[in-house]
Amino acid sequence: MNARDEELPSGAGALISARGLRKSYGKTEALRGASLDLHEGEILAVTGTSGSGKSTLLHCLAGIVRPDEGVVDYGGEQLDRSSEARLSELRRHDFGVVFQFGQLIPELTALDNVALPLLLAGTRRGPAHRKAGEWLERFGVRGQADLRPGEMSGGQGQRVALARALVTEPKAVFADEPTGALDSLAGEQVMTALVHTARETGTAVLLITHDAQIAAYADREVWLRDGVVHSAPAGVLAREAGRREG
Repeated sequence: MNARDEELPSGAGALISARGLRKSYGKTEALRGASLDLHEGEILAVTGTSGSGKSTLLHCLAGIVRPDEGVVDYGGEQLDRSSEARLSELRRHDFGVVFQFGQLIPELTALDNVALPLLLAGTRRGPAHRKAGEWLERFGVRGQADLRPGEMSGGQGQRVALARALVTEPKAVFADEPTGALDSLAGEQVMTALVHTARETGTAVLLITHDAQIAAYADREVWLRDGVVHSAPAGVLAREAGRREG
């Protein structure tokens, strides 16, 4: 263990706790025994250089992919052993996911994109649209409700994607480089909106980034190196990542 590394939390009281995660793609080992805890209401930044396994870690924690080895615990439920139907249910209700390019459905308006998770969960169209409109308002894009993704700026589209991820009021949001495709001003606006809303709702956020300025929004920062998670004083390892990428 590096002298800068601290003992990682034990997992007690964590919303989501992962231990000993290993995941390979062919001969490439993305995770080599990664362990991580995400606590209720916490904003946690996972930093590291490109190709360090950050997205793979997020996908394992969100139940999008299964680790080859290790355990992901959510409220006493072992996600690595849960059925695909159960994992889909969790992503509809308990987890929200935001990707770098938003991945909005291009044929749908902003309002319909945000309402979609509610409709899939069985909410009627009228109430779903009303709630979707409220969330667009929270993220400052109510005026874009009738626009399709191709008609919005990158920053507007990403705020719509955040509204979609949070409209079901999930326990945790997994944000994978949510500002990676934006300029610095739009990125700051997106992060300010995300942090403010997460604080307001008590939603935990796992934030994947290699940008030290974005990591600075988090309560806590960990560094993924060689497929293993290390903790360190806030900002130190993100700045190291920035230097290596520069």
